Amino acid sequence: MDTTNVETQAPIISLTDSALKEVKRLINVQGIEEGGLRLGVKGGGCSGLSYTINFDDKIGQYDQIYAIDGVKVIIDAKSAIYLQGTQLDYQKDLMGGNFKFINPNANKTCGCGESFSA
Repeated sequence: MDTTNVETQAPIISLTDSALKEVKRLINVQGIEEGGLRLGVKGGGCSGLSYTINFDDKIGQYDQIYAIDGVKVIIDAKSAIYLQGTQLDYQKDLMGGNFKFINPNANKTCGCGESFSA
């Protein structure tokens, strides 16, 4: 993993063991060798802001990059404000699995858990 521009302070977000395991599995299955896991926030959703999660190989000038147990996590500067202290979890049930953001900054969340207001 290229460690250029990797932040040396503690990450603003944490990943549970199950989230790390699933991210590593997806990286392996998709053959991702560059970039990392991009987490973010965008306007929209039923509560005003919604979470974004995807793999990205483009690093922007203002992106913050953290190495968490071998996984490169990329967060843009605007999203970092809303994600401070957030934990990413992965939960699996009979219907499949999904990532869940546990965000202490969220004043209100919607029923689906994919959007919030701060």
